[in-house]
Amino acid sequence: MIAKKHPMVLSEIKGVRSKTGAQTEGCFIGLPLTPRQITQTLPIEFVYERMLECCELARSHGASVIGLGAFTAVAGDAGVTLAQRSPIAVTTGNSYTVATAIEGTIKACSMLCIEPAEATLAVVGATGSIGKTCSRVLSRSFERTIVIGRDPERTDQLASELERAESTTELERLREAEVVVTVTSSDAAIILPEHLRAGSVICDVARPRDVSMRVARERPDVLVIEGGVVEVPGEVNFGLSFGFPPKTAYACMAETMMLALEERPESFSLGKDVTVEQVEETQRWAAKHGFKLAGFRSFERAVDEAAITRARNARAESRCGRAAIAAGP
Repeated sequence: MIAKKHPMVLSEIKGVRSKTGAQTEGCFIGLPLTPRQITQTLPIEFVYERMLECCELARSHGASVIGLGAFTAVAGDAGVTLAQRSPIAVTTGNSYTVATAIEGTIKACSMLCIEPAEATLAVVGATGSIGKTCSRVLSRSFERTIVIGRDPERTDQLASELERAESTTELERLREAEVVVTVTSSDAAIILPEHLRAGSVICDVARPRDVSMRVARERPDVLVIEGGVVEVPGEVNFGLSFGFPPKTAYACMAETMMLALEERPESFSLGKDVTVEQVEETQRWAAKHGFKLAGFRSFERAVDEAAITRARNARAESRCGRAAIAAGP
């Protein structure tokens, strides 16, 4: 059934203020389509038409750039066609999403006493735009990398471009990894409790999330964090609640705000690839304007010290057990 409801303004965004003194305002626009409609059931031209309505609505409210959230960022060719048709600039926000996922993953490793140079990294959804760049940047720091994707040929190709990397389509291989970054475009959770290693860190960048709620209930011995949660500078008021603490937002939203603060109404992150250079540029913008990684969140709640301690202790116990086995009687 073709969706009949049209895009609408959900709220006004006020109070975004850079530490340079620059300010910006904006709005949230709701596109009333489900993830399945966007990626599977509706003709892509219909989806483009509705997304273009969002762009036109944004322009009518004074916006010079629009950020694509959730599944609008992966629809069709990931913003390329939309940017060609849109009256304003378009970005998926994927560059800063990658930057915060990398920063958050390394920070979580430190908290659990994981030394990347001695650990195995797994990237799920590695051939997507975010997953590919996460793989390219993070693999430099890890002893070994496992890239996991649905398309064997594309996954093999990515692995061949990295040092000390191998490819697979099997999620069961996650049990080999101390650190997991997952960023698929699945519309359902794919990472289950039985997939994970005790004492591991899982950075879930996907929305909807890739990690099953069962992990929160059944695996207190792992640390799951949400990628891309950012503190926004100023006395920002988003005008609606999307489950985050005050003054925090997804990294994709932050990238859109930073483009406005930079007075760069240009289409920045588009298509299936994000370059390392784009990631580094958003990191410079964040430092300049005062955007920074917020405290970790997991399954819509703040990660407390107890959760970190449980995962750290589980890692220590696991390492002691392996050492005892290796030593023999």
